[in-house]
Amino acid sequence: MIKRDDDEDDRITSSLAGLAVILLLAVIALALMKRIGTANDVQDCVMSGRTNCALIDPSQLPR
Repeated sequence: MIKRDDDEDDRITSSLAGLAVILLLAVIALALMKRIGTANDVQDCVMSGRTNCALIDPSQLPR
């Protein structure tokens, strides 16, 4: 009976570790999607012939 409890504990630990890995991969994927989207916006700007395609940081604008 003790063997069965150990197997169940190992299964729960493995499941939680798998869930943590999946969540980590999802966060990394979202960060990459944001970076790729920003790069895509800059490329679209350059391809349209504009010369000033730098990203504007709203916190640096004068008020």
